[in-house]
Formats: sequence, structure tokens, C-alpha cells
Amino acid sequence: MNSIMSASNPHLVDMPVPASAGIGLKSCHFEEILDTRPDVGWFEVHTENYMGEGGLAHYFLEWIRERYPLSMHGVGLSLGSAAGLDPDHVERVRRAVDRYRPDLVSEHVSFSTVDGKFLNDLLPLPYTEEALDIICRNIDHLQETLGRPILVENPSTYLEYNLSKISEPEFLNEVCRRTGCGLLLDINNIYVSCWNCGGDAAAYIRQITPRHVGEYHLAGHAEKKWQDRIIRIDDHGSNVCGRVWQLYDLALDCIGARPTLVEWDCNIPSLMTLLQEAGRAENALAGREAAQ
Repeated sequence: MNSIMSASNPHLVDMPVPASAGIGLKSCHFEEILDTRPDVGWFEVHTENYMGEGGLAHYFLEWIRERYPLSMHGVGLSLGSAAGLDPDHVERVRRAVDRYRPDLVSEHVSFSTVDGKFLNDLLPLPYTEEALDIICRNIDHLQETLGRPILVENPSTYLEYNLSKISEPEFLNEVCRRTGCGLLLDINNIYVSCWNCGGDAAAYIRQITPRHVGEYHLAGHAEKKWQDRIIRIDDHGSNVCGRVWQLYDLALDCIGARPTLVEWDCNIPSLMTLLQEAGRAENALAGREAAQ
């Protein structure tokens, strides 16, 4: 562990996120976490929730950050926007990252703003050379501003663009190669996207360049019936399903152990349930390391 102290917080030490299981930090669990200090590898927060200067949320996150490794996961930068990144948003992300010095910082391969309008969704990109140039330019700008590499997450999708010329795994590999960023490989998103769009989730995972992957996400999803077919919706509102666990095992075989987050962002359960899901991921990670 690096014991270099933060100039702004003498209690803050650098704690790299280990190749273990973590959970999202939710406000409804703040008090219980402080009381019980659960045995969990690390915590992740949404960066946009900590852009303000003060308040109770910062008090709890500062307590967490002094005791656990931390990841900050953004949802609003719109890395795929052709107009570039919003400078105010980038600056607020920079201040939050400087304040907490997380070991992992991540965002999404998607867009959410058009002509100054925020669409409140993580919309997929067409996989073209033009889109590749745009997102790489935006990632370069963000990484230069933060003074550090980030991870980018594969999206959950419900449609494919006819003009896409590059497969999603190839697109992600090339983004990482060009920018030096890493990949946050969301296993649930792979399953959801391949189910909805007719892809092969196992083949997708095998196409990912292992050295680019810095983190995994696991989550639950919902099923909706539409025009006599089942659509899977990435809502992070339930337990990880059996098929996603199987794909996670495949990823561990093909890529290796990485920090793994169990996401749960709606219908939030008890802290015990989150820890049990993280425990299942931890057991998979430990089993893979023991076999090596």
C-alpha cells in the first residue's frame, strides 16, 4: 500500500483497488456501514453524486475513503458527443477526483447530449471510424485534464445502427489502443446487448484484448415482453442471473481476475444481500487465483 498522504486530508492514503469484489455505496446503507465496517474489497460511487462542495454525503464518503479503496464511476460526461465534452462538467469531475483520489475512474462508451440537450440516458454509438475518432479525442481530453488514465464501459444496447462497420469488441479494443485508457467490462451489458441484438456473448468476451481490462461489472436486469419477444433491460434492480455468472466465469478464464463490482441501483436491497452477491463474486475470483 502506498502511504503517501493527501495534502488536503491527512487521513487519506492511496489504497489500490484489489482484484476482489466491491459494492456500490448507497445512502440508505451509510449508517450500517459505519457501524459494522463490512468485510468487502472496495466501494464504488457515481461521480456526479459527489460534485457538490459539502453535505452529509461527503462526510460519509470521506469516512469510507479513509478505510476502503474507492472507484468513481461517471454517468454524465457523454464521451461520444460530437460537440466535445462540456467543460464545466469536466472541471467538476476533476475536482471530485482530486478530492478523493480514487484508484479507478470510469465512464461509458455512449452519448447523452445533443445540441446542448441532455437526454438522461446512455445511448449507444454507431461503430464507425468517425465515431471512433470522436470518442478517442474526448477521452484524450478527459485523461489530460485528470492527469490519469480512465476506464470506459461497454454499453447495454437495444438496437444496432445499419451504418456500423466495426464490431463492438473491436471498437472497444481500438479505443483502448489509441488512447491508453482501460476497459471496464460489464458482463451483464454484454449479455443484455447480445440477447437483444442477436449476438454471441461468449464470442464477444473472447474478442476482448485481456490487457485492456481493468474492472468488471456484474448486475441484474429486467425482462419485458414486446411484440411477442423478450427484451432484456439493464436496470440494475435484481440479483445477477445465472447466465451472467457463467459469462463472468468465462471472462475470468479468458481475461483473468480483476476488481469486480456488483451494481444495484434500483429496488436497492439490504446491505447483507449486496454483500452476499459480492461474496459470490469473491469466491469466483479466489477459485480462479487458486487454480493458477
